[in-house]
Amino acid sequence: MKPIEHLKGIALEAGTRIQSGYHASKTIHHKGVVDLVTQYDVQVEERILARLSEHFPDYTLIGEESHHGSYHHERAIYIDPIDGTTNFIHGIPHLGVSLGVWEGGKPTMAVVYNPILEELFWAEAGGGAWCDGAPLHVSPQTELQQSLIATGFPYAKVNEGIEYRWVIDALTSLLPHIRDIRRLGAAAIDLCYLAQGRTDAFYEIDLKPWDVAAGILIVQEAGGTITNQTGDRFSLDDKGIVASNGAIHDQLLRHLPPIA
Repeated sequence: MKPIEHLKGIALEAGTRIQSGYHASKTIHHKGVVDLVTQYDVQVEERILARLSEHFPDYTLIGEESHHGSYHHERAIYIDPIDGTTNFIHGIPHLGVSLGVWEGGKPTMAVVYNPILEELFWAEAGGGAWCDGAPLHVSPQTELQQSLIATGFPYAKVNEGIEYRWVIDALTSLLPHIRDIRRLGAAAIDLCYLAQGRTDAFYEIDLKPWDVAAGILIVQEAGGTITNQTGDRFSLDDKGIVASNGAIHDQLLRHLPPIA
């Protein structure tokens, strides 16, 4: 079996556990003021780690709920067991399992699975991006004014510091020049929807590698563009990420303020 098939199988198996917990009662803990985790996040990650260890023994496994230390390894898999935990808790079906495989600082395989809507997104470097057997292509939109843009708000907003100000300044600058904004609450799925052409761009700050490691490849393989907030090549160390269909990328960047 090809490695990507193992990766898809692991995501589908994790999705079964998430489906069982979606309408069930949940034990909720706070990692921060508004950063939440449930027993399902932990249990799903533990199972994913066990399965990945079987099929990808030469990779460093970097999971949201268990990893400590460096994000940078020659061969790594970045795992978000439930991207969109707040949606999961509130019964909003915008969430997913995200598995991103990177080698030499570049993504090579990616799977994102929304088990509630049963949408399976995946990509291999050089092999295109797919959802449930259909190829993905970013939108052909060329005008920022007619573009639908997705974004998210960092947990640090509660401190009303630099991150909070940046979010407000970006919205103030951008909102008059686009069709509308969508804030759906799961970056991995946001990137997949961009790859699918449902939205035209996505930007956010303060994300972690497991939030974006899979979605980056899916966007790129669908023909999209990924940079940091200054327009340079994106690194997992960057404070901000900007993703688009490519055609509106420079227009979008002109409306995003610098991060202090």
